[in-house]
Amino acid sequence: MAAAGATYIFSIYSKDIKSSLGYDQSTLNTLSFFKDLGANVGVLSGLINEVTPPWVVLAMGAGMNLFGYLMIYLAITGRTAPPHVWLMCLYICVGANSQTFANTGALVTCVKNFPESRGIVLGLLKGFVGLSGAIMTQLYYAIYGDDSKSLVLLIAWLPAAISIVFVHTIRIMKVETQGKTPKPFFCFLYISIALATYLLIAIVIENKVTFSHSEFGISAAVVMLLLLLPLAVVVKEEFRVFKQTKQDLQNPQPLAITVEKPSPPEPLPLPESKQSPPTTATAGTKHKNHVVSCVGDMFRPPDRGEDYSILQALVSIDMIILFFATICGVGGTLTAIDNMGQIGESLGYPKRSIATFVSLISIWNYAGRVASGFASEIFLTKYKFPRPLMLTAVLLLSCVGHLLIAFGVSNSLYFASVVTGFCFGAQWPLLFAIISEIFGLKYYSTLYNFGGVASPIGSYILNVRVAGYLYDREALKQNNGVRGPNSTDLTCIGVECYKLSFIIITAVTVLGALVSLVLVWRTKDFYKGDIYAKFREQMAVADIDMAAGNFSLDRIDGEDEARQKKKNATSQDEEEEVVVNGNGKRA
Repeated sequence: MAAAGATYIFSIYSKDIKSSLGYDQSTLNTLSFFKDLGANVGVLSGLINEVTPPWVVLAMGAGMNLFGYLMIYLAITGRTAPPHVWLMCLYICVGANSQTFANTGALVTCVKNFPESRGIVLGLLKGFVGLSGAIMTQLYYAIYGDDSKSLVLLIAWLPAAISIVFVHTIRIMKVETQGKTPKPFFCFLYISIALATYLLIAIVIENKVTFSHSEFGISAAVVMLLLLLPLAVVVKEEFRVFKQTKQDLQNPQPLAITVEKPSPPEPLPLPESKQSPPTTATAGTKHKNHVVSCVGDMFRPPDRGEDYSILQALVSIDMIILFFATICGVGGTLTAIDNMGQIGESLGYPKRSIATFVSLISIWNYAGRVASGFASEIFLTKYKFPRPLMLTAVLLLSCVGHLLIAFGVSNSLYFASVVTGFCFGAQWPLLFAIISEIFGLKYYSTLYNFGGVASPIGSYILNVRVAGYLYDREALKQNNGVRGPNSTDLTCIGVECYKLSFIIITAVTVLGALVSLVLVWRTKDFYKGDIYAKFREQMAVADIDMAAGNFSLDRIDGEDEARQKKKNATSQDEEEEVVVNGNGKRA
């Protein structure tokens, strides 16, 4: 997951794409839209994950990542002929779509393994995705130096290599009853906080002091050490579980078994020979009734928290409300992130500061994901605080960042990047946890990826149709309506470049927050109850079945041992009864 967020550092190499291929801002924003489309439309990976093990999904994602970003690298370095815009859109869409395969293969698997801690699992794993931008920036400085085109090459091979190396470690596993949040999760949290803190300090120092190539190498080595540190936690926990299991086998606990009176058997069906054979008309009627039943069931969903079918979830009012609120919230914050390079340039910030903004967004993206995951889980468990209400609060907070960008307050872009990154990150664990809680886990692979589709829709409307269009219009106005000989001459300087765009984005985000309050009202009774009760019951039944199986095996072993002792005792008695007769012969 720490290598599955390359889309968040698009603004670092977007200027290279713009200058190398001669794109204007609208074209670049169109490319950015297809990046977001690929990164969030993961329905295909979800459907594949429904019928295949996770390693298949991860391997496919690795191949797509390598192909998409490698072709972009070859195009911007002049190693291939300049591709058409539609072909570049295809390349970046395929490369970014590999991110959904990594997310589906790893994240969905872990949520299914730990259903009672889903908020924490989502926060941790999404947090590492949020850190991936800063992590890959440190690695690229250490490997390639200050060559932003080579960053695209790093994005091409590194995530693919990681997926292939760890492809068989990610799988559905049977987890023992948790009761409360497992301690290793908090160890992972502390390690991730240490990693985020180190990256933040490194970014600040690098902004003040010029690092040599070897110093960047040392910094990258520290990052890699902190990334691999969770393995020590895993080894320690596995050793503890092994010792506990060994102890339990040596000292088995007595098990009380209740014998229930069997229910009377159901009457057997009539033999086929005595049943009337189905006619063609009857078969056609059954098929028609089945279709009508499916359509009818689609609009008769189960209770919240039970397993919805895919169609039931997609036409649910709850899903439509959540989808619309996400379009407004994620679309606005993603527009700010994708345009942070151009926003900094238009407001007169130096190039080094713009790189700092991108890295700050990555750090606070992580903070938002982890904070919303852990905080929402704790508030929900202890105080029955509904997750949709926390989503509303995050949407309202993001408006602060949008307004700071809109009015270009002096030196406010640092704080705006912090707020934007935090709110963008905080929305994802909340969205995915709400989907899993309301619609169940049976088809979570597909529904999880459907929730992400809201992001490119919001990005297209607010980034391409609003921000990109208004930026180019203001740039033309500054150039008296005349384009330069090269379309890259169309550059806008000043507060007005993004002012109207982010005022519109603020209004849209407030609308999304108001709509999300409807979901809060609709689900208030659901979140007042114990939404994890059924998972505890299922685990308890599984534990009882396992214990009963162990009891049966112990009883069989005990009976075998008793029979063997009896047999040995009998043989010994027979030997003692052997006597010697008068002739000196044994009788």
